[in-house]
Amino acid sequence: MSKIVLKAEDLDGYLTEADKAYLVQMDEIYKEVLNCFNILTLTRSVSERKQAEDKLIAFYNRMGTLMQDICRNSPGIQVYSFLTPNESHAEASRLIAKLRDVRTENQEFVYYIQRAYEMLFKLAYGGQSGENKNYLIVKTPVTVPVQNYAVHKITNIDSRIENTVMCVMLRGALLPSMIMSKEIQEYSSHGYVSPFALFRIRRDDSKHENDMEYILDLDKSYFSLESLDGKDLVFADPMNATGGSLVTVVKYLLDQGIKPRSVQFFNVIAALKGALRVVRALDNCQVYTLWMDPVLNDAAYIMPGLGDAGDRINGRDMEEYPRNIIQLIADYGSNIAKLYRAQLREIEHTVLGFQK
Repeated sequence: MSKIVLKAEDLDGYLTEADKAYLVQMDEIYKEVLNCFNILTLTRSVSERKQAEDKLIAFYNRMGTLMQDICRNSPGIQVYSFLTPNESHAEASRLIAKLRDVRTENQEFVYYIQRAYEMLFKLAYGGQSGENKNYLIVKTPVTVPVQNYAVHKITNIDSRIENTVMCVMLRGALLPSMIMSKEIQEYSSHGYVSPFALFRIRRDDSKHENDMEYILDLDKSYFSLESLDGKDLVFADPMNATGGSLVTVVKYLLDQGIKPRSVQFFNVIAALKGALRVVRALDNCQVYTLWMDPVLNDAAYIMPGLGDAGDRINGRDMEEYPRNIIQLIADYGSNIAKLYRAQLREIEHTVLGFQK
C-alpha cells in the first residue's frame, strides 16, 4: 500500500520562534479560561457565576486582541471577524454560536455550514475595485404579454475562479467542498463546475497533539497529478485544528513536481496553531477562516471548538462498516443531491473513473 506520513514535529519545525512564544502565551491565558469553565459548571452561587462570566469575557477579549495582532503580522491568514466591518461581526458570531451548540442537530448544522461557506466565498472573492463587470440575461417565468428577461450586472471574477480544482480531504470536507464548488459555479459567468480531486487523509488518533501522525493513503485517493499542475487548488475543511492534513497533501503534490498557481484553504473554524503552521509551511497559500479559536487540547482538538464537524455533517459511521464515498453521497439524500447535482456528477466521474 502507498502511504505518505507526516509527523507533528515536522510541522512544528515550520513555526518561527515568535510563533512559538505567541502560542505559549495563548496557552497560559487559556488555563485561566479553564478555571472559569470549572466555576460555571459547578457553582450554584449567582454572584460566583456572574464573577466567572465577567472574567471569561475579559479573557476572551484579551485572546481575541492577541490573535488579531498575530494575524496582522501573517498576511496569509484571513479571518472574517478580523477583516470585515464591525456590523458584519455579529452575523458571524451568531452563526458560529449555532454551530458550537450541542443542541444543533444534523440538518440545522448543515444549513449553518452552507451559510458559513457563502460568507467565506465572499471574503475571498467578493470583488475588488476596478474589476470588470459581466451581464447575466435570465429568462423569467413571466410570459405575458411576451416572454420576459431580466438583466443583472455582476463582478467579473472568472479569471480568479475558473482555474480552480476542488481538493477534498475526506470525509468531513466532502459537503463543504461541494458547497464551495457550487459558489464558484454560481459566480462564474460561464457556469464553471470545478473538477474534483479526492484524498484519503487521516490522522492517527491514538497519538497526542505533540506526536501526531498524518497518513495519506494513495490507494484510496482519486486524483490525477497532471490535472492539478498550474491550478488554483481549493481546500474546504470545516475545521483546521493542526494544519497537518493540508500540509501532508500539498507537500506530497509538490514532491511529485506539481506546481499549483495557488493554494487556498477555507475553514469555518481554525485553531491559531493550525493556521500558523499552514502559512509557514506552504508558500503562496492563503487561509480563509470565519472564526479563529485560541488553542488545542492534548488530543489535537480545537478548544472551545464544536466537536467532530465531520460526524455532525455526515452522521457517524459504524466502525465495522465505514461508508465509501458513493455511499456517503447517497446518504446526503435527495435535497442535497438535487442542489449539488453538477458537483456530484464531477465527484462520481472522478471516483468511478479510477475503478474501471
